[in-house]
Order: sequence, then structure tokens, then C-alpha cells
Amino acid sequence: MHSVMLRQYACDMPTDARSSNAVFTAPAPQSANSGRPTTGDDVPYETIPLPSKGLLYPEGSPLHGVDSVHIRSMTAREEDILMSPALIKAGTAISALIRSCLVDKRIDPADMIAGDRNALVFAIRITGYGHEYEATVECSECDDKTPRTFDLSRVDVNFLDLTPVREFENRFEFVLPASHRTVHFRFLTGRAEESAQKTQQARRKAIGPMASQTVTDTLRDSIVSIDGVEDRQKVSDFVRSMLARDSLALRKHITQHQPDIITRQVSECKACGYAEEVSIPMGLSFLWPNAR
Repeated sequence: MHSVMLRQYACDMPTDARSSNAVFTAPAPQSANSGRPTTGDDVPYETIPLPSKGLLYPEGSPLHGVDSVHIRSMTAREEDILMSPALIKAGTAISALIRSCLVDKRIDPADMIAGDRNALVFAIRITGYGHEYEATVECSECDDKTPRTFDLSRVDVNFLDLTPVREFENRFEFVLPASHRTVHFRFLTGRAEESAQKTQQARRKAIGPMASQTVTDTLRDSIVSIDGVEDRQKVSDFVRSMLARDSLALRKHITQHQPDIITRQVSECKACGYAEEVSIPMGLSFLWPNAR
């Protein structure tokens, strides 16, 4: 499925950066004629906070300084989008789904920070199929694979806690610990992730399944400049020869501070009763509950 858009992050997020998302535990969405901003129909909608708080979008963007957006509840027409073979093949079904549910049609989901998109996808899924989600998880204690039920309304939000190089710019500074080079990096957008997914698919088709370059691809797409040099070929050359210690440190830094939802919950193995914190699996049944 669209694993790039719904990827999981390690559970090493700073505790003070985690905040409960009250929207997911709020009462059922109200209809558009209830006095809140109208959607143009009577479909219920909800207000969803953005993990980026709107602080990474430039002036002129409809998301500039906006800390939340309105989404309509998922309907049968959104199910049609999710069933579209053309959109699935093109890797744009998630963007099309978000675009269809957004009240503000000026917003292009492809331009949104990935974490903001993830928050909307979770909220859309809850409005469409409810907050309970069942997925199979392998127990780290007994190795049995059993179905577990997750409560999507209990996901937390990792709000932006870094100061960008310049205000309202998706650009941050990090000094690599081994080489001491100064890197400017960005958090990926939906457009960047969709492009990366297409590149990986094309590479696998041309070379084979062993052609994965996930680490270098992600670093190349995330790094904006190295010691002030922005030339993309030079950035790419640097990434290929980047020291492993530097690579790990930068990736960990990005992961820890990525504005996003935190999709880890404690669940219990039905086979042995062992309780552990696990990432919520993002299989086909997340947005396609009947796809089993």
C-alpha cells in the first residue's frame, strides 16, 4: 500500500514533544449547516490540527501560519477514489483522497508536509470507518502473529519543535558529528514522497527487488545544502560517500523532530498475553477495511 505516505517512525520521540490530539477524541463531527464554516453540502466535517502548526509554509500558501484545517467526513465518493486503479497505479490516491475531503480547495495536498498529510489521513479514516482498527502483529515474546485492535483516536501528535533557518521556511540546520559538515535539511512533502516512491518502483522494475536505496534516496531528498552548497549533483555525491555515523545521526535527528502523528500503542498478544508498545501496522485494511 502507500507505505511512504503512512510510514512508521521509531519510538524515540522526545517525550515533551508529544501532545494528545484532542480532535480525535472529540464528539462526532457536526454537519455543515451547524454554524461552522460550510462545506457546501450537509456532510459532517471536523477541524484537524496540523503537526507543523503551519510554520513551514511560505507566505502566499493557504497553509501559511495555519495551525488547523477543516475536513469533510469520508463518503462513498472518497471510497471511489480509493478504488481507482489509475490513481493507485500513479501513487496519487492518498493525495486525491485528502484533496476531496479538504474544505479549503486552495490547498494542494502534494505541497503539504508529510506529517500534516498523515494527520489528515488518520482523521479521514476515523470519519469513514471509525476509530477501531484491527491488524495482525507478530509478538516479540512468543513470535505468534495474532490480530490486535488499535484505537486510532488515541494517537498523539509530535508538533514542530525546531526553529527553521528562516521563518516560515521548511529548512533546518544540523552539524554532522563525524565530519563536522553543516547540513541544511527539510521535512519531505507529499510531492517529494510520491516522487521518491515512483523512482524506487522504476528502479525495482529495471534492476530488480534488490535495487532498494531507501537510505541514500531519503537523505538526498531531505538534504537541501552542505556547507552552503546547494548543487543537487554535489549533494547526491556527498550522500553516496556519507559516513555511516553522520547518516545515522542526521536520520535520527529528522525522525525525532519530524512534525507528525505518533502511531505507536501498547497492545496485548492474544496468544501469550504479553503487552508491548508496537507500531500500528499500515496494511491494506487501514484505508481499505474489506481488503483482506
